[in-house]
Amino acid sequence: MAEQQQPDLLNGNTTKKREDYLEWPEYFMAVAFLSAQRSKDPSSQVGACIVNQENKIVGIGYNGMPNGCDDDLLPWSRSADSRLNTKYPYVCHAELNAIMNKNSADVKGCTMYVALFPCNECAKLIIQAGLKEIVYLSDKYHDTLEMTASRRLLSMAGIPYSFTRISLKPAKEPSGAFLCGRMRECLATCIAELL
Repeated sequence: MAEQQQPDLLNGNTTKKREDYLEWPEYFMAVAFLSAQRSKDPSSQVGACIVNQENKIVGIGYNGMPNGCDDDLLPWSRSADSRLNTKYPYVCHAELNAIMNKNSADVKGCTMYVALFPCNECAKLIIQAGLKEIVYLSDKYHDTLEMTASRRLLSMAGIPYSFTRISLKPAKEPSGAFLCGRMRECLATCIAELL
């Protein structure tokens, strides 16, 4: 029986894999935040990333106006004399866009990584699409009626939701850094605005 050979030593050292790589949840949340950078919303940039059981991305979305609607002709404000002059009746949320932008037959059994905890309207879409789990970074609207309704719907449907963190620490070696300085600053700003 042949002995298992040890790797050749070069100057007494072997090359080892990196230890400071991104874990899957950090990676997918970072993809959601990168997607959020496409949003033209001046006050809230939200991204979502849908992942299947094999850790493959099957949908990405960010908040923005519907396709074919000129976003220069629609309002982006959060408040106005009339609700019709705010963004709220018009903007499609990141969760909706991620589900609609799916690159697979369906998203049943998938996990959604999203920057903000989903509102009640998005919870309904998530349930109807058959998603099995939600991972979020911020729940800054936790006490609103919409978020209370969302948690109620998700709980009734048996869809767990959990908070996660994303690390923006640079890697030990510059060649292994996962984010350039500008992207790190951008993500840090987005995260600060969400919390």
